[in-house]
Amino acid sequence: LFLAVCAVGIGGTFQYGYNVSIINAPTQHIHKFLNETWSSRYRKELNPDLLTFLWSVIASIFSLGGLCGALIGGSMAIRLGRKGALLMNNVIAILASILMGISFPTGLFELLIAGRFLIGINSGIGFCVQPLYIGEFAPKHLRGGLAMGTSIFLTGGILTGQIIGLRELLGGEKHWPLLLSSSCIPALAQLLFLPWFPESPRYLLIDRGDELSCAKALKRFHGSSEYRREMEDIQQECFALDGEKPKKPWQLFTDPGVRWQLITVIVMTMGQQLSGINAIYFYATYVFEQAGILAEKIPYVTLGTGVCECLTALSCVRSNSVGRRSLIIGGYLLMTLWCTVLTFSLTYQELYSWVPYLSMTCVFAFILSFGLLPGGITNTLTAELFVQSSRPAAYMIAGTVSWISFFTVGMLFPFIVNGLKQYCFVVFLLECFFVAAFIFLIIPETKNKSFLEIKKEFHKLNFGRNA
Repeated sequence: LFLAVCAVGIGGTFQYGYNVSIINAPTQHIHKFLNETWSSRYRKELNPDLLTFLWSVIASIFSLGGLCGALIGGSMAIRLGRKGALLMNNVIAILASILMGISFPTGLFELLIAGRFLIGINSGIGFCVQPLYIGEFAPKHLRGGLAMGTSIFLTGGILTGQIIGLRELLGGEKHWPLLLSSSCIPALAQLLFLPWFPESPRYLLIDRGDELSCAKALKRFHGSSEYRREMEDIQQECFALDGEKPKKPWQLFTDPGVRWQLITVIVMTMGQQLSGINAIYFYATYVFEQAGILAEKIPYVTLGTGVCECLTALSCVRSNSVGRRSLIIGGYLLMTLWCTVLTFSLTYQELYSWVPYLSMTCVFAFILSFGLLPGGITNTLTAELFVQSSRPAAYMIAGTVSWISFFTVGMLFPFIVNGLKQYCFVVFLLECFFVAAFIFLIIPETKNKSFLEIKKEFHKLNFGRNA
C-alpha cells in the first residue's frame, strides 16, 4: 500500500506542487528571454506592458490547463481505469517538458506557453485521478492516512521545486530551460513504477464486473489473509448500485440523493483556495524583511515555509486517528486565530521591536494549520462522500471548482491586497470561520466507515423526514 501511494503520487500531485513552485525562480531570466526574442524577431524593443502581459500568460495559462485537465480527468478514469489514466497522463507531461526545454534554443516563447498549458492539463488530471485511485484501493481503517499521500506529494513537490529553483542549482540564467523541463523526471518515474501495481479493485468489480481481477488486486494490496473483508464491502456496494452506470457531472446537480455531499465538496474546495494561504506567501517576504533578514537570504528562509507544509502533511498521517471532522474544524479555527493575530501584528509592526518576530511566527503557524486540513483531508473526504457511480463526476466538479477558484484568486488577489493592505486577512479569517461552522453543522464523522454507511448519514440531510 505504501509503495502504491508513492508510485501514484510521484506523477500525480507532486507534479502540481512542483510546477506551481518552479516558475517563480526564473522570472527575471524569462523576462530577458522574452525581450531578446522579441528584439531579434521584430527589430524593436518589447513594450513593458506587453512584457507584463506575456509573463502573465505564461504564469496563468497553467491554471487554465489545470481546469481543462479537471474536466477530462473523470472521463479518463472511467474509460481507461484509474491506473490507465495516470499512465496516459505522463505522456502529456513528457510532451510539455520537451516544448518548454526547446523554447529557449529555438527562440520561440510560444512553445513555453504551450508547454505550461500542457503541464497544467497534466496537473489537473493528476489532481483528480490520484486521490480517486488511492481512496478506492485503501482499506477503510487506513483510508485517511493513505489519502494524505495526496497532500504529502503536493507539499513535497512545492519543497523540491523551491530547492531545485535555487540559483546554485537550476535557478541560474544558464539552466532555467532545464528547470522547466525537469518535470519529465517524475513522469518517467511513474511510467517505470506504476505498471507493477494493480488497477483499482472497486473499478474492476463495480465498473468492469471482473470479480477475479478484483480479488487478485485486493490480495496484492491487502494480503491474502485480509482481503476478504474488503471484498465483501465492495460486493455490498456493487449490489446496492444494482448495475448503475457512472454518472456525468451535470447529473449530480439534479440528483437529490447527493445534494448535501455536493454542497459540502464545493464549500470545502473553495475554502481550500480562498483560505488566505496565497496571502500568507505574498506577505512572507515583507514579514521576513521587517524581521531583519537580508533580501538575498529570504529565498532560503522561504524554504522553511515549504518544509513546514511538508512536515505538517507527514504528521497529519498519524493525526488522522483523531477523525476527519475534528481535524477539519480545528484546522480552520486555528487559521482564523492566526489571521487575527497577523492582522494586529502587521498593523502595529513599527510599534515594538518584537512585533515583526510575532508576524514571522504567525506565517509559519498559519502554514502548519493549513496543512492540518485544506492541504490534504479535502481530497480524502471527496472520495468518502460518494459511492462508485458518482465518485469520478464528483472529482471532476471538485477539480473544476478548485482550478476556477485558484485562477480567480490569482486575478483578484493583488487588488484585494492593494485595497485592504494588512486588513485583507479580515476577509480570510471570516472565510475560515464560515467553513469551520459549516463543517460543524453539516458534516458527520467518516472515519472507519464504509462508503455506504457514509451515504446513509447524508440520507437524512438530503431527504429529511422522508428518509
